[in-house]
Amino acid sequence: MKPANALFSSLGTTIFETMSRLAQEHGAVNLGQGFPEDLEPPAVLEAAARHVLQGPHQYPSMMGIPALRQAVAAANKRFYGLDVDWQTEVMVTSGATEALADCLFGLIEPGDEVVLIEPLYDSYLPIVKRAGGVPKLVRLQPPRWDLPREDLAAAFSDRTKLIMLNSPMNPCAKVFDEDELAFIADLLQRHDAYAVCDEVYEHLTFDGRRHVPLMTLPGMRERCVRIGSAGKTFSVTSWKVGYITAPPHLLGPIAKTHQFLTFTTPTGLQAAVAEGLGMEDAYFEGLARDMQARRDHLADGLRGIGFEVLDCAGTYFLTTDVRPLGWTGTDADFCLHLTTKAGVAAVPVSAFFAGEADRHFVRFCFAKNDAALDEALSRLSAHFAR
Repeated sequence: MKPANALFSSLGTTIFETMSRLAQEHGAVNLGQGFPEDLEPPAVLEAAARHVLQGPHQYPSMMGIPALRQAVAAANKRFYGLDVDWQTEVMVTSGATEALADCLFGLIEPGDEVVLIEPLYDSYLPIVKRAGGVPKLVRLQPPRWDLPREDLAAAFSDRTKLIMLNSPMNPCAKVFDEDELAFIADLLQRHDAYAVCDEVYEHLTFDGRRHVPLMTLPGMRERCVRIGSAGKTFSVTSWKVGYITAPPHLLGPIAKTHQFLTFTTPTGLQAAVAEGLGMEDAYFEGLARDMQARRDHLADGLRGIGFEVLDCAGTYFLTTDVRPLGWTGTDADFCLHLTTKAGVAAVPVSAFFAGEADRHFVRFCFAKNDAALDEALSRLSAHFAR
């Protein structure tokens, strides 16, 4: 029989699904996959129930319901001072991963070069390749994750179509500062390129840091696409509601891609997210404060056990170095060992690199309730005390 698509047929199951299945099989506390617990704002859940009951239940506009598009535009102004036309510069998607696919399929021509920064979210590379893009990988190195400016500049050329920029960054929890963003902005202008900015963790920055969208920098308004996620902002990852902000000349082809992928997103969930984006500052500030407390709780516990914990500026992930524990195997083997022997699931950081990488770093998710974090730390403490 004729083969299926060679690229997707060659891919394995995502590391998140793999570790979650393993955690379920062994009754492990799942600190691997990044889904939050007990953080959903009741007002948003109540709004969803209300809107689902009252309808409507038929296809909304493929661009999204006006209320949510207006709310996204208002949030751009409120949080970042961006003036956005909701009718021509905002589109709703079925999650941020769909938004990424829309952007990459809609903007890349076969042969275009795409700059990607490792470690990277696992959907980026397959979509770039399937769109015909030529990936140019630039690597951040632990433990500091500094931007390698010479390497980044060398990755750009006249063939560069765009850069994928994830900030706050999964998995390494880096938040790009204004100086780093200005360097990237200069490269984009010099090479007449775009930026697709994955900013799903925009409201999860810690220790006084703030998220700065690349779109807010001089000259970037017409070159940037911003992707947000209700799943991350309101801890409702199963809803799969994302949104794109982009200038009309970029949103046009992106929307035409979207119409043939998912076309639209449930109306009731869109309406609930629109209400959520209008909540008082106290909600957004409280989310970051709560998550920072969970970060500190897990980080302190892991250090006490013997892990080396790397700096975490944003997202809800901690990266740890497992060598101080005496582990000499790979990070993948360590995660398998943790899940099956200690009853705690984590994710190997090497899974976020396209090629060979250091294999002694492990990522834990701290967006869990206190009971789960306490149980995980108790199991790890008992295991490594043996």
